[in-house]
Amino acid sequence: MITTSVDVLVIGGGATGAAALYDLARRGLRALLVDQLDFTTGTSGRYHGLLHSGGRYAGHDLETAQECIVENQILRRIAPFAVEDTGGLFVATPVDPADFPARWLDGCARAGIPAEPLTPTQARAEEPALTPHITAVYRVPDASVDSFDLIHGLVEAARSYGSDAWIYQRVVALLREGDAVIGATLEDTRTGERRTVHAACIINATGPWAGVVAGLAGLDVKILFSRGAMIAMNTRWVNTIVNRLRPADDGDILVPVGTVCVLGTTSVTTDRPDDYRIEPWEVTKILAEADVVVPGIRHGRALRAWAGVRPLYEPPEVTRGEVEGRAVKRTFSVIDHAERDGVRGLVTVTGGKLTTCRLMAEKAVDVACAQLGVRTPCSTADEVLPIPAAASRRYHRLDHRLHRLEHGELPGALICECELVTRPQLEAAIAAYGEQPVALDDLRRDLRLGMGPCQAGFCGVRAAGILQSARKLSAEQAVRALGAFVDERFRGVRPLLWGHQLRQLYLDELIYRRILGLDALLESTPATPAAVAAATEEVSRG
Repeated sequence: MITTSVDVLVIGGGATGAAALYDLARRGLRALLVDQLDFTTGTSGRYHGLLHSGGRYAGHDLETAQECIVENQILRRIAPFAVEDTGGLFVATPVDPADFPARWLDGCARAGIPAEPLTPTQARAEEPALTPHITAVYRVPDASVDSFDLIHGLVEAARSYGSDAWIYQRVVALLREGDAVIGATLEDTRTGERRTVHAACIINATGPWAGVVAGLAGLDVKILFSRGAMIAMNTRWVNTIVNRLRPADDGDILVPVGTVCVLGTTSVTTDRPDDYRIEPWEVTKILAEADVVVPGIRHGRALRAWAGVRPLYEPPEVTRGEVEGRAVKRTFSVIDHAERDGVRGLVTVTGGKLTTCRLMAEKAVDVACAQLGVRTPCSTADEVLPIPAAASRRYHRLDHRLHRLEHGELPGALICECELVTRPQLEAAIAAYGEQPVALDDLRRDLRLGMGPCQAGFCGVRAAGILQSARKLSAEQAVRALGAFVDERFRGVRPLLWGHQLRQLYLDELIYRRILGLDALLESTPATPAAVAAATEEVSRG
């Protein structure tokens, strides 16, 4: 078994784990981050894209509101490549509580969140799609943030300091000697190969999985799981983030992200860290509530729905009775297991928001450094991150991409017509993974491949052929890669089967399940997929 030694092992490739890796590297420690899948496949990649001003928490959770406004400004400064400064509006309508704006404004003032009053006429001049029935509206410094770009930036910066990150490495055991955790056993989720990593300290930044990972050391961390559903509309109905000015509830936010508009979210208590179901009532509720502030949006074309699981945590000493869902604070906790459980070498960080990932990492690394006797302070708020390679090859503005395409700056065959992704871009993205495994869904996160109106109806098979050629996959491997990608795309479309979306799904199914016979191929012998693999490669060349 291969053995590696590092100062600190970080488990979890989301925003907090990546920020912790970067923080450790800047403090001069040799750190390694591992994740059971690719970066951002968990909660950090399954959210609505909002960089919080703290306004959503000003009325009921002052601590979280204060954390958000401070970290909002820091992330804008250190990761400008990942942030679109959309601004935010909090809009009250006649159906919202009339006394809430005054309480909310008081909370904003106490948290230090600037809230500029606008007239309904001013608000509708900026966002014509807003309802004319506005009773109050305020501007706050919300923004949208690309978690994929942010995490790539943090990881690449950490690597420049000598640390590293490995994907598709699942932690199957924590190594414990007496009252100390000294390392972990990893299993490659693609090959089954196992290796050991020895570390003086481990940071558990696995979000909803934090309790599972702590359990591998025989420790009890109770995480409350809150599932939230979101819907992506096929155009940007608004260019400013729009929040309902009311107590937090289901379906009270619209976030323009890239080429789409995300509507969300629900809050459903669940008992699983990977519960990604979307129930019909959630879709109906989100669309109906969005329609109150943007009339007509519920009749627009919804591209897909997805869900993420929020890891909520309150220390046992402050929990009073049964608390769940929106009643649990959205601030974060850092558990020093040496102090709480008498077990050195393990620190758990959980809860919080993507907006506060840098602060969460700082506090967790502070505890890890205290265990290691390292006194170097955090400096992650002081320096602008270099633009990651992933960000440099992604262009969310379609008019920007189209201009580059038409003027010869993006030469090569067009693979994804919806998001204007070319073959050279796809090949470069695959090559950037080096020797690490790569799936079509990973390329989706890097390039927005298949995230446009057709939801991979036409580009999936082409991309599979290119991936097969670049990685020299067998025919069976190529078909399975395509099958996994198509299944994930179809899963997000199924909750939205009406109108144009229903017609698009039937077309996609005709292509993949009838013409290519993908379901049958996945169940057949390798000989039959070879013919389809050859066809996919020929399609990709065209």
